[in-house]
Amino acid sequence: MKVAKVSYKAKDAGRQFAESLRNTGFAVIVDHPIPFSLIEETFKDWADFFKSEDKFKYKFDPATQEGYFPFRTENAKDSKVKDLKEFYHLFNATTVPQGMSPRTRELYDRMHRIATELLGWLETETPDAIKKTFSMPLPSMIEGSKDTLLRPIHYPPLSGSEEEGAIRAAAHEDINLITVLPASTAPGLQVRDTHGNWHDVSCDPGALAINAGDMLQMITKGYYISTTHRVVNPLGPEAKKARYSMPLFLHPRPDVPLSEEHTAGSYLKERLVEIGLLKKGEQTVAKSGSKT
Repeated sequence: MKVAKVSYKAKDAGRQFAESLRNTGFAVIVDHPIPFSLIEETFKDWADFFKSEDKFKYKFDPATQEGYFPFRTENAKDSKVKDLKEFYHLFNATTVPQGMSPRTRELYDRMHRIATELLGWLETETPDAIKKTFSMPLPSMIEGSKDTLLRPIHYPPLSGSEEEGAIRAAAHEDINLITVLPASTAPGLQVRDTHGNWHDVSCDPGALAINAGDMLQMITKGYYISTTHRVVNPLGPEAKKARYSMPLFLHPRPDVPLSEEHTAGSYLKERLVEIGLLKKGEQTVAKSGSKT
């Protein structure tokens, strides 16, 4: 399984990117305009946050999904074992924790601009027969959306006494349109091919790993595939080291139709219940003010 490494500056970058998402669900973007120093310093800011007991002051609100999610809060769909991670949900209007530098907000904005551009590439490269079924162009689906989410994640060092079957992030597919992931601080991301084999996703420091989510797969009726991926536990000395990750999940507005069955809002609610972040019967308040 070959995940393409695409130069942002290449004349045919859009074609290469769309082709890799169609064939593997993933692509790696290099030579992009986000400074590596910004990514690196933002990781350090969040490492300090997760080390501090102050994080418990920001416990998440189930209704808005904003804030700090303690260790072992989330499970993958259909998995009963919780992932070995803690994380923070930060939307466009979310206030960063007190004392945090403005770097997080700058990185969010820069990643969002690139993600919007990548959706434009997909819109251009998608065959007309597929595009004519869209309720609107892909970039238009995210205009004014307040549901796009930056998720700083901390995977603590392993203790050796973890529950059987517990890994840093169990096999799953992302919910959203596309995910933009700056290279994490340590390896571990793997993608599964159609034969069930797992492959490491190579992402050099400063590169961006991009993957299609379930919403994009649904909108394009399977033209772009939402590929199963996971973050495995390291072995040996690496097991004693923490890992940090910071994906941006690009979401449409809640009222955007995905299929005859789902809007973006109804599908998001269904999936939040499945992964343990929302109890069945609870409502989430969409950032646009409507309920989903």
